[in-house]
Amino acid sequence: MTLIDAIINVGKGYYLMIRQCQNEDTERIYFVINQAAGAYEGSIPADCYHQPYMSREELDREMKRITFFGWEADGELVGVMGIEPIKGVTLIRHAYVLPQWQQQGIGSQLLNHLKGLTSTRQLLVGTWADARQAIAFYQKHGFHQLPERDELLTTYWDIPQRQIETSIVMGMDIETESRGRI
Repeated sequence: MTLIDAIINVGKGYYLMIRQCQNEDTERIYFVINQAAGAYEGSIPADCYHQPYMSREELDREMKRITFFGWEADGELVGVMGIEPIKGVTLIRHAYVLPQWQQQGIGSQLLNHLKGLTSTRQLLVGTWADARQAIAFYQKHGFHQLPERDELLTTYWDIPQRQIETSIVMGMDIETESRGRI
Protein backbone atom coordinates (compact mmCIF):
# COMPACT_ATOMS: atom_id res chain seq x y z
CA MET A 1 0.00 0.00 0.00
CA THR A 2 1.41 3.35 -0.99
CA LEU A 3 0.97 6.68 0.68
CA ILE A 4 -0.76 8.01 -2.42
CA ASP A 5 -3.08 5.32 -3.70
CA ALA A 6 -4.82 7.03 -6.62
CA ILE A 7 -4.30 10.32 -8.38
CA ILE A 8 -6.79 11.65 -10.88
CA ASN A 9 -5.99 14.65 -13.08
CA VAL A 10 -9.28 16.36 -13.82
CA GLY A 11 -7.73 19.04 -15.98
CA LYS A 12 -6.65 22.65 -15.56
CA GLY A 13 -4.05 21.65 -12.95
CA TYR A 14 -6.71 20.38 -10.53
CA TYR A 15 -5.87 17.06 -8.88
CA LEU A 16 -7.94 14.69 -6.81
CA MET A 17 -6.46 11.77 -4.96
CA ILE A 18 -7.06 9.07 -2.41
CA ARG A 19 -4.30 8.74 0.11
CA GLN A 20 -3.66 7.21 3.48
CA CYS A 21 -4.03 9.83 6.19
CA GLN A 22 -1.15 10.59 8.53
CA ASN A 23 -0.97 11.98 12.08
CA GLU A 24 -0.50 15.48 10.69
CA ASP A 25 -3.98 15.14 9.11
CA THR A 26 -5.71 14.75 12.48
CA GLU A 27 -7.04 18.32 12.70
CA ARG A 28 -8.42 18.16 9.17
CA ILE A 29 -10.01 14.73 9.80
CA TYR A 30 -11.59 16.18 12.94
CA PHE A 31 -12.96 19.10 10.89
CA VAL A 32 -14.35 16.88 8.09
CA ILE A 33 -16.05 14.49 10.52
CA ASN A 34 -17.68 17.22 12.57
CA GLN A 35 -18.78 19.31 9.60
CA ALA A 36 -20.27 16.34 7.75
CA ALA A 37 -21.90 14.89 10.89
CA GLY A 38 -24.15 17.94 10.98
CA ALA A 39 -26.36 15.94 8.60
CA TYR A 40 -27.35 13.76 11.57
CA GLU A 41 -29.05 16.62 13.38
CA GLY A 42 -32.77 15.89 13.49
CA SER A 43 -32.43 12.41 12.00
CA ILE A 44 -30.81 10.52 14.86
CA PRO A 45 -32.08 10.52 18.46
CA ALA A 46 -31.58 13.95 20.00
CA ASP A 47 -29.82 12.46 23.03
CA CYS A 48 -27.19 10.96 20.68
CA TYR A 49 -26.47 14.10 18.65
CA HIS A 50 -24.05 16.70 19.97
CA GLN A 51 -21.45 19.12 18.65
CA PRO A 52 -18.72 18.44 18.20
CA TYR A 53 -20.06 15.09 17.07
CA MET A 54 -16.67 13.48 17.71
CA SER A 55 -14.34 14.96 20.29
CA ARG A 56 -10.66 15.35 19.55
CA GLU A 57 -9.88 12.85 22.32
CA GLU A 58 -12.20 10.25 20.77
CA LEU A 59 -10.60 10.79 17.36
CA ASP A 60 -7.13 10.36 18.86
CA ARG A 61 -8.26 7.02 20.37
CA GLU A 62 -9.85 5.89 17.11
CA MET A 63 -6.75 6.76 15.07
CA LYS A 64 -4.71 4.29 17.14
CA ARG A 65 -6.70 1.36 15.71
CA ILE A 66 -8.24 2.64 12.48
CA THR A 67 -6.41 3.42 9.24
CA PHE A 68 -8.00 6.47 7.65
CA PHE A 69 -7.94 7.24 3.96
CA GLY A 70 -8.82 10.62 2.59
CA TRP A 71 -10.03 12.15 -0.63
CA GLU A 72 -7.85 15.15 -1.32
CA ALA A 73 -8.95 17.87 -3.71
CA ASP A 74 -6.20 20.24 -4.77
CA GLY A 75 -4.20 19.64 -1.60
CA GLU A 76 -7.04 19.60 0.95
CA LEU A 77 -8.85 16.64 2.54
CA VAL A 78 -12.57 16.86 1.76
CA GLY A 79 -13.60 13.29 2.63
CA VAL A 80 -12.40 10.57 4.99
CA MET A 81 -13.17 6.91 5.62
CA GLY A 82 -11.54 4.48 8.00
CA ILE A 83 -10.90 0.76 7.84
CA GLU A 84 -10.40 -1.50 10.86
CA PRO A 85 -9.60 -5.21 10.59
CA ILE A 86 -10.78 -6.83 13.83
CA LYS A 87 -11.50 -10.41 14.93
CA GLY A 88 -11.62 -11.83 11.41
CA VAL A 89 -13.80 -9.15 9.80
CA THR A 90 -13.15 -5.66 8.49
CA LEU A 91 -15.11 -2.60 9.60
CA ILE A 92 -15.73 0.57 7.63
CA ARG A 93 -15.48 3.37 10.19
CA HIS A 94 -16.20 7.10 10.19
CA ALA A 95 -17.12 7.72 6.56
CA TYR A 96 -17.64 11.45 6.03
CA VAL A 97 -17.50 13.92 3.13
CA LEU A 98 -17.79 17.68 3.58
CA PRO A 99 -21.32 18.82 2.67
CA GLN A 100 -20.23 20.95 -0.30
CA TRP A 101 -18.39 17.93 -1.77
CA GLN A 102 -21.19 15.39 -1.33
CA GLN A 103 -23.06 13.82 -4.25
CA GLN A 104 -19.89 13.86 -6.39
CA GLY A 105 -18.84 10.23 -5.98
CA ILE A 106 -16.18 10.82 -3.32
CA GLY A 107 -17.73 8.44 -0.78
CA SER A 108 -18.13 5.81 -3.49
CA GLN A 109 -14.49 6.15 -4.56
CA LEU A 110 -13.28 5.87 -0.97
CA LEU A 111 -15.51 2.88 -0.24
CA ASN A 112 -14.43 1.07 -3.42
CA HIS A 113 -10.81 1.74 -2.53
CA LEU A 114 -11.26 0.28 0.96
CA LYS A 115 -13.14 -2.73 -0.44
CA GLY A 116 -10.04 -3.39 -2.54
CA LEU A 117 -7.84 -3.32 0.56
CA THR A 118 -10.04 -5.71 2.52
CA SER A 119 -8.43 -9.09 3.12
CA THR A 120 -11.18 -10.60 5.27
CA ARG A 121 -14.24 -12.38 3.94
CA GLN A 122 -16.74 -9.98 5.51
CA LEU A 123 -16.95 -6.20 5.43
CA LEU A 124 -19.24 -4.57 8.02
CA VAL A 125 -20.46 -1.05 8.68
CA GLY A 126 -22.51 0.25 11.58
CA THR A 127 -24.74 3.28 11.19
CA TRP A 128 -27.66 4.96 12.87
CA ALA A 129 -30.98 3.19 12.17
CA ASP A 130 -32.53 6.54 11.16
CA ALA A 131 -29.63 7.67 8.93
CA ARG A 132 -31.55 7.00 5.72
CA GLN A 133 -29.00 8.64 3.44
CA ALA A 134 -26.15 6.52 4.84
CA ILE A 135 -28.23 3.33 4.63
CA ALA A 136 -29.14 4.05 1.00
CA PHE A 137 -25.47 4.72 0.21
CA TYR A 138 -24.32 1.38 1.60
CA GLN A 139 -27.21 -0.51 -0.03
CA LYS A 140 -26.22 0.99 -3.39
CA HIS A 141 -22.76 -0.49 -2.83
CA GLY A 142 -23.94 -4.03 -2.10
CA PHE A 143 -24.35 -3.96 1.67
CA HIS A 144 -27.44 -5.47 3.29
CA GLN A 145 -28.81 -5.14 6.81
CA LEU A 146 -27.78 -7.98 9.11
CA PRO A 147 -30.24 -9.39 11.65
CA GLU A 148 -27.76 -10.05 14.50
CA ARG A 149 -27.27 -6.34 15.29
CA ASP A 150 -26.72 -6.53 19.05
CA GLU A 151 -24.25 -9.40 18.81
CA LEU A 152 -22.26 -7.70 16.04
CA LEU A 153 -22.19 -4.28 17.70
CA THR A 154 -21.01 -5.67 21.02
CA THR A 155 -18.42 -7.96 19.41
CA TYR A 156 -16.78 -5.55 16.96
CA TRP A 157 -17.54 -2.03 18.18
CA ASP A 158 -16.92 -0.24 21.47
CA ILE A 159 -20.01 1.98 21.65
CA PRO A 160 -22.51 2.94 24.37
CA GLN A 161 -25.65 0.86 24.93
CA ARG A 162 -27.86 3.70 23.67
CA GLN A 163 -26.00 3.73 20.37
CA ILE A 164 -26.41 -0.04 20.07
CA GLU A 165 -30.16 0.37 20.59
CA THR A 166 -30.42 2.99 17.83
CA SER A 167 -28.02 1.53 15.24
CA ILE A 168 -27.97 -1.14 12.58
CA VAL A 169 -25.18 -3.22 11.05
CA MET A 170 -24.86 -3.74 7.33
CA GLY A 171 -22.49 -6.18 5.70
CA MET A 172 -21.28 -7.76 2.53
CA ASP A 173 -19.35 -10.88 1.66
CA ILE A 174 -16.18 -9.72 -0.09
CA GLU A 175 -15.55 -13.10 -1.75
CA THR A 176 -18.99 -13.08 -3.35
CA GLU A 177 -18.54 -9.45 -4.36
CA SER A 178 -15.08 -10.16 -5.81
CA ARG A 179 -16.32 -13.11 -7.86
CA GLY A 180 -18.86 -10.79 -9.47
CA ARG A 181 -16.17 -8.38 -10.69
CA ILE A 182 -14.61 -8.67 -14.11
